[in-house]
Amino acid sequence: MNVRFSRPRALAAVAVLSFGLASCGVNAIPTLEETAKARWADVENQYQRRSDLIPSLVETVKGYAKQEKDVLVSVTEARAKATSIHVDANDLTDPAKVKQLQDAQNALSGALGRLLAVSENYPDLKSNQNFLALQSQLEGTENRIAVARRDYIAAVQAYNIELRTFPGVIWASTVYHSNKPMAEFTASDSAQTAPVVKF
Repeated sequence: MNVRFSRPRALAAVAVLSFGLASCGVNAIPTLEETAKARWADVENQYQRRSDLIPSLVETVKGYAKQEKDVLVSVTEARAKATSIHVDANDLTDPAKVKQLQDAQNALSGALGRLLAVSENYPDLKSNQNFLALQSQLEGTENRIAVARRDYIAAVQAYNIELRTFPGVIWASTVYHSNKPMAEFTASDSAQTAPVVKF
């Protein structure tokens, strides 16, 4: 028996097959991957915002606290190291690279904390409007970094789960076999200790 499909029937079959594939999760892995990469871009954007604020903050403090040169140098060096490490979206599957960036950013956070603690010793600096504005912007940026990191962690978790659960595991082992789980942020050792904040 020779069965011939007409062109409209063939197109209908392709449409049904395409809809079936789309509804069974074949697009979930690339969608979740792109979402995680977009959340990573948000993290990088907030790190850049913080990095851009630091030179103005250092210059403002330098005018009041010349004898705190070692603190100013440590902030400048930590900023230079943090900005020299770049993790793009393609490196997100390499936990060592993500940890290297995270360690540099944690060192920068520590140096900034020491710089802000120094301001306690300089009443004129603490009342300087430029310093207060920069300090406020820095605090807001730290909050934005925390939110961006939280959103990235959630997006990576959704992506990694999709790679390991049904039906995503089928697509991950066939169509998307080159996709690897992405690295998440991990808490630093200092995160176990409550920070001491003095203003």
